[in-house]
Amino acid sequence: MNRSKKISITFPDGSKKIFPDGLSGYDVAKTISKSLSKQAVAIKINGKQKDLIDPILKDCEISIITVATDEGLEIMRHTIAAQVLARAIKNLYPQSKLAIGPTIENGFYYDVMFEKPISLEDLELIEKEMKRIVLEKSNIYKTLHTKQEVISLFKDRNEDYKIKIIEESKQTESFQIYTQGDSQFIDLCRGPHLPTLELVGAFKLTKLSGAYWRGDSKNEMLQRIYGTAWKNENELNKYLMMIEEAEKRDHRKIGKELDLFHFQEHAVGSVFWHKKGWKIYRKILNYMRKKLEKNGYHEVNTPQLVDKSLWEKSGHWEKFREYMFTSESEEKTLAIKPMNCPCHVQIFRQGIKSYKDLPIRMAEFGSCHRNEPSGALHGLMRVRAFTQDDAHIFCTKEQIVSETEKFCKFLMEVYKDFGFEEVVIKFADRPENRAGEDAVWDQAENALREAINQAGYSYELNKGEGAFYGPKLEFVLKDAIGRDWQCGTLQVDFVLPERLDASYIGEDGQKYRPVILHRAILGSFERFIGILIENFSGKLPNWLAPTQVVLININDDCLDYIKLINDELKLLGIETIIDDRKEKINYKIREHAVNKIPYIVVAGHKEIDTQTVSLRTLGKKDQQVLNLKDFLKKIKNSCSISENVSN
Repeated sequence: MNRSKKISITFPDGSKKIFPDGLSGYDVAKTISKSLSKQAVAIKINGKQKDLIDPILKDCEISIITVATDEGLEIMRHTIAAQVLARAIKNLYPQSKLAIGPTIENGFYYDVMFEKPISLEDLELIEKEMKRIVLEKSNIYKTLHTKQEVISLFKDRNEDYKIKIIEESKQTESFQIYTQGDSQFIDLCRGPHLPTLELVGAFKLTKLSGAYWRGDSKNEMLQRIYGTAWKNENELNKYLMMIEEAEKRDHRKIGKELDLFHFQEHAVGSVFWHKKGWKIYRKILNYMRKKLEKNGYHEVNTPQLVDKSLWEKSGHWEKFREYMFTSESEEKTLAIKPMNCPCHVQIFRQGIKSYKDLPIRMAEFGSCHRNEPSGALHGLMRVRAFTQDDAHIFCTKEQIVSETEKFCKFLMEVYKDFGFEEVVIKFADRPENRAGEDAVWDQAENALREAINQAGYSYELNKGEGAFYGPKLEFVLKDAIGRDWQCGTLQVDFVLPERLDASYIGEDGQKYRPVILHRAILGSFERFIGILIENFSGKLPNWLAPTQVVLININDDCLDYIKLINDELKLLGIETIIDDRKEKINYKIREHAVNKIPYIVVAGHKEIDTQTVSLRTLGKKDQQVLNLKDFLKKIKNSCSISENVSN
């Protein structure tokens, strides 16, 4: 190879070095250090991931990706799916046909058409073959081909799905084919992959499910094999233990046990809230309503059915049409709203607004519907019908910083009240498919970046994950077993006010477009309640418990005393029940403890004589004997919302 031409390479620290053109990422890594070349898994050229063997042909910025980084871990997972799992399947089931094998959060999957369907028991055999393949420590190679060449390669192997992928591609050349050592296995992949299987960490196949080809129920059903992969056995075991704990905390299981809600086929993706579950819902709603009022929001309510013309103007019709439920009436197409923002703009547009009116903080507990695929639905976590704690702040450009700071403080207070102390903020910039000009996006991103910096919060970059009309901040909670949940958002929008002709009169008498800050804290009530149930394993904070105190009389003639205590608790706003069933006391206590009721009060003749109660607290073995006055004070302090939320 002629390497007479010189190129300049800029490293992440800003330093530059001259190299001959055509060298690979591996060559560059070796010039830095031998240890780096051993740990390197891929290279980034001008921000784009490439294989280590790819030649560098012109001046560029590069960084070496190692197996120790998150990007390196993602590449390892991709390699395990596309090279190790796929090859193991073909070794064991030669007549099988491979479809796709992408990475997902914490792992990977591969969709396969088997000659005869496999079962969960077969995963152990496949995993064993995968480990054998990894022990070969084969190097991974890549070659580039034309469209016709790769079609021919896969026709020889009867890989129908690979051929469909290639035929549907707009590419005509540079199709990447990966191979391993002396193996005859090949796979089509966008890459990059590990340079050698020696860098594969610890992995495990986890489950098996069905999946339609291309996600379309009109197509044939494939089998999807899921797996997880980590840098080492210790991280793998830690993750598997978390998954085991998560299964115990599954909100669907706990919701059924505690009689909170259910789902059924007559209303797919919609929640049937039971008495106790609806109490939790209403407590959260009332809490949020008070917090909104205190923070200067006014509540509105907007229609469920809105003519498609509004969605076309806002840009949602083009972007979200497939997720909208629609109805025809009087030769018009109506959509059930999937979000509230265009409707809030309509309220803003009623009457002339002055700069003196801004900011306007408009909130709605908006009932929304999205036509999510049935296979994607997951209990309360992903539904078709949900209620957002949605709000839109209409403000001037100069108010973005102060409003962002106020919102972040508000949000942190709410999360703390619900027991979440650890919150990570992510800055999501422009996505590939977006509305608005780049100049508008530059303005929005710069404004949001300045706002979060001045507010004094640190953040991570979540590249390309902004909303289609503006950049956003994502607020991620960490739960009791270390899982991340993205709930709150703050999005800066310069686009929608222009599209929907929202304006205000400035100090100079001229018309200006307001900025819209789209914001949510809980995200949706349904999902947030699911997160709460799993975080607390069903034992919600006392102020949220649907039943806070259960009162049990030992003898029939003690019932009046129990009713007297119950009346006092009701006056304090405490949720109570009286259990006067003809059952053994210990049986009742066990049953109510299983139902996660925070306090169990037992009273008999002794308690009546001394005007006391015997109190059992959930999670504690010993019981307390308290005089009635002290008991009422304790319960009020422990269970009342006003005593448990930020003032």
